[in-house]
Amino acid sequence: MLVVRQAVVGPFAENTYLVADSGTGDAIVIDPGGDTARVLGLAQPDFRIGRILATHGHADHLVGAEEFSRRTGASFQIHVGDEPFVRALPEQAARLGLGETRSPRISSFLEDGESFRVGNHEGRVIHTPGHSPGGVSLHFPDDRVIFTGDTLFAGSVGRTDLPGSDGAALLCSIRERLFPLGDDVRFFPGHGPAGTLGAERRTNPYAGEDLSPRPTPSTRRP
Repeated sequence: MLVVRQAVVGPFAENTYLVADSGTGDAIVIDPGGDTARVLGLAQPDFRIGRILATHGHADHLVGAEEFSRRTGASFQIHVGDEPFVRALPEQAARLGLGETRSPRISSFLEDGESFRVGNHEGRVIHTPGHSPGGVSLHFPDDRVIFTGDTLFAGSVGRTDLPGSDGAALLCSIRERLFPLGDDVRFFPGHGPAGTLGAERRTNPYAGEDLSPRPTPSTRRP
């Protein structure tokens, strides 16, 4: 069984996820946004964390990545489009009042369409730019689960007034790359509650199917 555990961390209430195979004990962490001890506790006593995957490079999602990698030995991966954000992580964190941090070492870059495994469960990387150039969503097709970072929220979408963001690209990512995955797919966003792609396709006020393109939120979250 695919296990999903969540910790809400930091002043921006960022969702950090542990995703694990209950049979093999293998696990990954998605977007370690701080409070490393508590996130490590999500794995106890059953799971071994081997990789850290980042949905994008904003500091509220990565401020704990270097410490987490150092304490666990887990590799860190992100899309190349957001590499500049990783290099500038200490400056990002200071600007947002997130304290001192170091940039994690990138072991390799995530690529669109790339497959990865968590035990016996296969995941797939989907490049979903818009909120950031290198934003990705992490899809587990057989489990009907996807982690959308700050691309799609329950009832909202990611900000597009940040450096490197693009409102048209964000809507394209949601409508052409996420919604076609199926109405029953459960999504876990970077902030706020989980939901289903079908509910967002029908009712999301910024990206729903019956709505014309409109400005995306500019003040919701980093």
